[in-house]
Amino acid sequence: MKTFKYILLLLISISIVGCSDLEEEPVGLLSPETYFTDKASVQIAVNGVYTFVHDRFFLAREAGMALMLRSDMVGISDQGTRQERIDHDNFTDLADNGNTRVAWPAMWEIVSSANLAISGAQFVELSDAEINPLVAEAYFLRAFAYYHIVRQFGSVPYITEPVTDVDAASNISKTSVDDIYAGIIADLKFAKTWLPATQASRSLASKAAASAYLSSVYLTRGLWKDAFDEAKDIIDKKGTYNLDLEPNYQNLWNYATINNSKEPIFNLDYIGNVGIGNPNTDYIGPLSGIRGNSAYAHGTGWAVMAPEIEVYNRWNGRDYRKAVSLDTTMVDNGVVKDFTQFNSVDGRNQNTPFIAKYNRMIGDDFGGSGRASEQNYLLMRYAEVLLIAAEAAVEIGDDASAVKYINEVRARARNAAGVGDTNYPPSAEPADHSGSVTVNDVLEERRLELSFEMKRWYDIVRRDLGPTVFSSTGLEGAKAQFNPADDYLIAIPADEVLRNPNLGN
Repeated sequence: MKTFKYILLLLISISIVGCSDLEEEPVGLLSPETYFTDKASVQIAVNGVYTFVHDRFFLAREAGMALMLRSDMVGISDQGTRQERIDHDNFTDLADNGNTRVAWPAMWEIVSSANLAISGAQFVELSDAEINPLVAEAYFLRAFAYYHIVRQFGSVPYITEPVTDVDAASNISKTSVDDIYAGIIADLKFAKTWLPATQASRSLASKAAASAYLSSVYLTRGLWKDAFDEAKDIIDKKGTYNLDLEPNYQNLWNYATINNSKEPIFNLDYIGNVGIGNPNTDYIGPLSGIRGNSAYAHGTGWAVMAPEIEVYNRWNGRDYRKAVSLDTTMVDNGVVKDFTQFNSVDGRNQNTPFIAKYNRMIGDDFGGSGRASEQNYLLMRYAEVLLIAAEAAVEIGDDASAVKYINEVRARARNAAGVGDTNYPPSAEPADHSGSVTVNDVLEERRLELSFEMKRWYDIVRRDLGPTVFSSTGLEGAKAQFNPADDYLIAIPADEVLRNPNLGN
């Protein structure tokens, strides 16, 4: 897939890469009219969009770090790390934040390349039945990118065509959040209509993926009945979509088993890349790994970020997910040490369990310290669909469905089937949720089930949880800098506003 990137870059050079570098003159010898001549050329363009989704500056590093640090689950471990990271954790980030400055164009590259593929397909003389299933992947990926952009930055330009006029692009206006979401929903509906029910790889868009993201978008927008109906449709068709809960939660982060699991719906599949600049390399592993730890073959992490100690303290020890999600020990020169000793091994480690999901079972380490691994990043999985259905069911007053779906997740969380690692035996904790389910019950289940999967910040924003979770009783304690009027959105980079003042309005 990555080999197609350079062809796509040449094509995009005559278009627009997000709203960045608009002062540059278009270059290149190819044009959409001359390049897009058959289905194969469209396929290359669509494959290239996937490459940008794997960009290191997107979820595998900068954007992913921001989502994790802004949540109440993860904080800074190494206090000497870059200030731009600390600022996201403390809500002191400004429009010149270096982390945001590289994450912003990475997301727009997805939009730009998707627009090019969609537009280019119009030059190919094929029937809808022949071309639309392929173009639907680009529609899905455009919606996927905008879903991240609008939740992070709010009102931005909504661009659906390649932009070749630099002056026009430098003056494009913002689109309302409502209209952006309308575009996202329309794209996902198109994708759901034309995509196949399943794909050979869960890293490719499918009908199930489009439907799952539709349910998530509806939930974010407070369209409870739509969210419930869409999620329930997936649950009812899990046989058709070949979906189910993975019996062993640990296998979701085991490189050797994940590709055969029925639970992932859409994921990033990293296969290692140590080329110049490591453009498609995953970094969350080393960034969240323990320094000085020789427990893993790939060696020590960088200890940039780690869970807050209260994440561990308040997590029920009978929950199998706690053992899977957190590393509570390390090996230092052959000696096993628990997390109360981590700082004594290296002062950049805080004395708290570290994130295990991106470190424990990553396969081959192509780049050192755990990066460029064989890791899969689970962006949407069946357990989340169950929890979307449960939350929406609460809102529409269907308590029976809410109890049913949340308990399916809880049963696996407590390793009720007894299929987990022998180091973590089946729990005596009952799976059943007794009594009525509340929204807070589901949000708490989401916090634990989807821990460190870059979901929690979005939950905090959509449910306006900031004043509660960043108070003195929260996992991180009081964060005096947090202001719900400003901090639910990340500032658009200042250099982008300089290029186009309309982005600052």
